[in-house]
This record gives sequence, C-alpha cells and structure tokens, in this order.
Amino acid sequence: MHGLARSGGSQELLRWVSGRADGWAGLLDGDGTVLHGVARAPESSVVGAALAAEGARELTALGARSFSFDEDTHTALLYSLDAPPDVPAPVLAVVGRRPLPEGLATLLADAALPLALCWAAETVERKRRRVDLAESRGREAVLHLLMTGQLSIAHQVAGALKPSLPDPVRVCVVECAGRDRDEVARICADLSGGRSWIVRCPVYARHLILIVPARPGHSDGRLGPQVASVVDDCVVGISEDVTLADTATAYRQAFHALAVARGLPERHAHFGSAPELALVTGAEGARWADALLAPLLAHLPRRGQDPGSQELAATLASWLAFSSHATEHLKIHRNTLAARLRLIGELLGMDLHKVADQSALDLALRVRATPALPRPTPRQAGTGAESVRSLDEILRLPAVRAWAAQQVQPLGAPGTGGSADPHTTLRTWLDHEAQLGPAAEALRISVPGARKRLTRLETVLQRSLLRTPSARYDLWLAFRALDLAGPG
Repeated sequence: MHGLARSGGSQELLRWVSGRADGWAGLLDGDGTVLHGVARAPESSVVGAALAAEGARELTALGARSFSFDEDTHTALLYSLDAPPDVPAPVLAVVGRRPLPEGLATLLADAALPLALCWAAETVERKRRRVDLAESRGREAVLHLLMTGQLSIAHQVAGALKPSLPDPVRVCVVECAGRDRDEVARICADLSGGRSWIVRCPVYARHLILIVPARPGHSDGRLGPQVASVVDDCVVGISEDVTLADTATAYRQAFHALAVARGLPERHAHFGSAPELALVTGAEGARWADALLAPLLAHLPRRGQDPGSQELAATLASWLAFSSHATEHLKIHRNTLAARLRLIGELLGMDLHKVADQSALDLALRVRATPALPRPTPRQAGTGAESVRSLDEILRLPAVRAWAAQQVQPLGAPGTGGSADPHTTLRTWLDHEAQLGPAAEALRISVPGARKRLTRLETVLQRSLLRTPSARYDLWLAFRALDLAGPG
C-alpha cells in the first residue's frame, strides 16, 4: 500500500482499493463532486459514482467521520479523510455489490492515512503548478506588450514580477533540443543571477526567450554563450543591444541568429549587423506607412465584441511574424484568426496570401512601430493624396537601394540564371509565395532539395528563411528595389 502511494499516488491507491472491493473507489468533495474515480468494471462506474455522491452529501450533512448505506444490490462505504487546515478534506468512497469482501472496512481504514497524505501532497503540487502557470502567463503578457510597443503597461504588469525590466536589453532565443524547457529555464536563471527576464515562448514549444540587461562588460553579456556551453543540447541566437522599446526588433534578430547557430559547432551566434529598413525609408516611408494602414487604424467595430483597430493591427503583426502559429501567440482559435485576416484584407484591399502584400504590410507595421522615425509636418506633407509616395517610389530612394544591395551582397554576383544560382533559388521561392512545393517544381528539383538549398542560404545570409519570423519580406523588398533600380 505504501509502495503504491510512493510510486503512483492517490490514483494507483484507488485502483488497488477498487480491485480489492471488486467495485468503484474514489475521492469526492463534500458536495458529491468526484475528484478521482476508478472502476473495476466500466459498467459499475456510473452506478458507483452516483451512489458515492449521494453518500458524500449525506456524510457532510451529518457531520460524521464515516457512513455506510445499502441501495438495491450495492453497498457504499465512506470515510472522511484528514487534511491540512487550508485544504478541504476529501471523502473516500467505495461502492461494491453485496456482500462486500470480508475485511474491506478494515482495509479502507488502513488506506485512509496514505490516501490523505497523497491527496495533501498532490493538492500542494497542483497549487504550485497553478502559481507557475500564472507567473508564466504574466511574463508572456509582458513580452507581448513589449513586442507591440506598449512599454508603460508592460512596466506596470512587470512590477508584480521579478526582476524589473532592464533597459537597454539584449534578447537571446534558446532552442532546447533535448532537455526539458523548465530545466533549461532554471539553468538560465542561475547563470544570470536572477537578473534576466525568462519567458517560455508561446509559439515554439522548445524555445526560451531571454531579455538580458545590455550593460558593457557585465557578465550578463555573456549569458548566451554560457548557456550554450553549459547545456550541451541547446542552440542560442543573440541579438544586438537595443533599447527596451525595440524588443520586437531584437527578438527577430535573435531568431535569425538562431538559424545560423544551428550550423555552428559552438551552437551560438550573434546577429550580424545590418541596417533596419524602417529607419532607411525616412520621413517618406513614414507617410507611406500611415496612408497604407489608415483604413485599418480607422476601423470601428460594428459590435462591442468585434475586434477594434488595435486588436486587428496586433493580429496582423502576429500573423506576419508567426504565420499559422499566431493562434498560439494570440491565444485565439484558428477560425477567429481566419475571420480577422479576411476582415483586414477587405479593409486594406490587399491579398494577405501574396508575399508582395505581406512584405508591404510588414514594412508598414515596422515603420509605424519606429517612434524615432522623422515624420514631416503638415506643411511639408501637403494636403493632396498625390503627396504620398507609392511603395515602388519608396524603394527607388537611394538609401533604400543601398540597403537592398547590402541585403543580397552575401549571395555574390548573380550567376547565369541557372537553378543552382542562389539569386535564382531565392527569387523562384519568393515568386511562388515562399511555398516549397511549387518552388521546387519550378526549379526542377525535389522538395527536400529545395529545403536544403534554402537551409544553406540561411547560413550565407545569416537570416532565418524557412521558419517564422522569416527574412522573406526583407528579401522580397530588396529584390524589388534592385529590379526598380535597373542594371548596374
């Protein structure tokens, strides 16, 4: 009996008791709610639970420690178990056909103590898990607020948790290949001395997101490499140092660095320095983004339960970053996500399944999320709709052309146009809406072959391509800018 309590807890003890009684055994609340129930035979489950619930209510009403009664061909035996002061005492109930096995009442009295101890321990463990889940969801909420630029609310929510949010920060994405993610989180907390924010990624079940204080010369700056050296089956991507307001940018950088780190023996990589296109577009890009997103940001829901403009914008940003995984990120049903995306497409007059439109919207949202970007005054902007440039006009700006050339520079000069040319591979993949199947068919290679080529190009570009967040939007914009610039 005590061996069962140590190895299997209350559930195994109840299973053993139900076998000895050749009937139903369970634990119930005082109001008759079944907490755990085990039946020797499936057909006795309904009858046993019903009689046990009736007996538990009677026992509670009488204020008794034990109670028994007969009904038709069955007998029910009930015992009120001991419990700590802050834990409601459960009722042990056994229901079997008459006559009950000899000595069953004595057996139940002996089982009461280990069952009570198991139940108390399991109750404490359930409470601990609820507390851990609440803290995890709180940290996830703070991360979501940081990703959407709501710093003041993020600080308010983070005030109830520890540590305080650092600023400036560095973001690390840790991919736990073999070990339990909770165990790796504890290791990261120990290595950082409790100074880093550790969030279990709501999208990727094997990822941890670390928001690390970015202080020159501080030990936290080495946290990513330290984690990779201590945990032998993890991979770490590390962002540049950014302000707390740019946490979303730092996360994308760390995610891209993770794609590079997977192919390195040291299993960690820093994001390669690259200019942010949202900054390169300047004031003209800010005005273009405002005009493109205006129908979405001005949307007023027809009903109180319908999503407003901010919720739709957050949905769009999450979907562009995580694709179908946005359901996990936003904690919504896939049908809800699909309905919101249809509404967004209608409001903006764009096809959200086209990489071209996705790239434009991703850039517009990034520009909108860049508060330092200069915006022209009304006098400079003019009042006519013609004063707002189109996306192609933005991509023709000299600074954008220089940015585009830098994006594709690691690919080398364009080759002969054959399918093995990295430029051809990437352009074909983007022309086929970043879908491996159609791209592989157009390149006349297998799908695994196309995947291998893109995986190799992730290392060359130091960006993630196949997993979201993906560099596909920047690459589409870069190729478009170079095409508009013409030869040379």
